[in-house]
Amino acid sequence: MQSYFNKNILRLLISSFTLLVMLNSCGSGTKAPDVSHIPMTVKAERFDQDFFNIDTNNVAGGLKLLADKHPRFMPFYFQHILNFGPIGDTTVDMELVQHALRAFLTNPDFKGLQDSINVHFKSLDKTEEALAQAFRYTKYYIPSFHPPKVKTFMSAIGNYGALTVDSTVAIGLDMYLGKDFPVYAMLSQELPSYLVRTFEPEYIPVNVMKVIEQDLFPRPAEGRKLIEQMVDAGRQQYFLSKVLPDTGDTLRIGYTQAQLDWCNANEELVWQFFVQQNLLYSSDWQQLMHFMGEGPSTQGMPPGSPGKIGAYVGSRIVQRYMEKHPEVTLAQLMENKDAVQIFNESKYRPK
Repeated sequence: MQSYFNKNILRLLISSFTLLVMLNSCGSGTKAPDVSHIPMTVKAERFDQDFFNIDTNNVAGGLKLLADKHPRFMPFYFQHILNFGPIGDTTVDMELVQHALRAFLTNPDFKGLQDSINVHFKSLDKTEEALAQAFRYTKYYIPSFHPPKVKTFMSAIGNYGALTVDSTVAIGLDMYLGKDFPVYAMLSQELPSYLVRTFEPEYIPVNVMKVIEQDLFPRPAEGRKLIEQMVDAGRQQYFLSKVLPDTGDTLRIGYTQAQLDWCNANEELVWQFFVQQNLLYSSDWQQLMHFMGEGPSTQGMPPGSPGKIGAYVGSRIVQRYMEKHPEVTLAQLMENKDAVQIFNESKYRPK
């Protein structure tokens, strides 16, 4: 577990409409394929509920039952999400884990958080069907794809919206309780409003497919030039447009409509900024974070610019590339190791 200057109103409306049409057609001018013949069923395993059903008077027995049902995910959850540390084989290690676990399960704040999850997510039917359809599209475009198991967990507001563990994708339900959930406001320093705005259930399929894309097509985490990171982010957006064709473009990129309209109206000047500042081939991670990381806006650009502006530019580059290379499949696009080649062959020069 993963952010110029206004033209006249007429240009804004025309360009916004044009972008909306292009994105809704998945950047290819074709309708989404019929995938109804691909068998796919998703049934989420409620690790969160199994975890909170542990009898605190018999933690050792509860741990055994949990380990039997979730043998790979349970140790990952304790070590990397709750930060209990690795589960060892010694009596001392297990006693420490049991003590920490009992304290966690009896904490009224965490119990209350799980109660809220149970109320908000009495049923996951809609999410399961949305993921099943996304998995069908993924299987259609990438035949080697093996759908993962799906589990849910509570991260203690640890900002783990979705993550992959081996052949499992796990969803942190406490990160989707709605932007008005009062606990988020209490944590405003750690959870700024531009992030909380996306803590809605409709973002679950988007975030799940993002981590699946990252798992299917891993790329180096360090040493990448800005243009390479832009193209990688653009490829992810193109992937999402294919496997979530009925999901709005604002949800896929995480912008408000006003932010997307701003990008569309100022695309040429945004690009000129990167070119004139000689940023495209920079690999300075501090510089790059300004343009690729989440944020309320993009440093160095006027008010109105959203964060992670590089993802928007990357999506336009990849869209242009695929328009010029209709013979390239989604799998070929994603597997291409040369992001600079994709940029060069896109001939991307917004006007």
